[in-house]
Amino acid sequence: MKRLFFSILFMLNMAASLIAHAEKVDSEKPTNVEADQMAYDDTKQINTFSGNVVLTRGSLIMRASKVVVTHDAAGHQFATLYAAPGGLATYRQKRDGGPNLWIEGQAERIAYDGKMEQVKLFSKAKIRRLDGIKLTDEVEGEFITYDSRAEFFLVNNTASGESKPGAGRIKATIQPQTEQRDK
Repeated sequence: MKRLFFSILFMLNMAASLIAHAEKVDSEKPTNVEADQMAYDDTKQINTFSGNVVLTRGSLIMRASKVVVTHDAAGHQFATLYAAPGGLATYRQKRDGGPNLWIEGQAERIAYDGKMEQVKLFSKAKIRRLDGIKLTDEVEGEFITYDSRAEFFLVNNTASGESKPGAGRIKATIQPQTEQRDK
């Protein structure tokens, strides 16, 4: 039971660091997970939440049909969010740097690597940066990797993470900088 408690705490700490420039105060907030079911494999150190999973911590909200959380020997967390058939897994979190800055993403599958601080979105992937409700930037494609340390996006036209001629197009909307955003 004690290992289960600590494993859940590891998973909950992972969620707070999901997105780059996430609001720092989120890491000090309690994490809540709601799901229809939870299974824990103590031998493999795997937590599986299923059925309308909602994970919240401060401003962070993640939603998926299923969330699988693991961690390595060094304590780095890895989470994979799976959408229900025909749906999308989502996340949304307030960013530091302004009173109402947000980042949100969606895809059929979302993988988070806590060690590398990267988010990978697979199939029907989209990331949006918002200032309040105003869209500031948006990218979409079949595969998006977002390195939160370097603030670097890579978007490809296949869910395998490689770009192939004729496989589709990526789309990006980048809003012009305004004086107010530069302040």
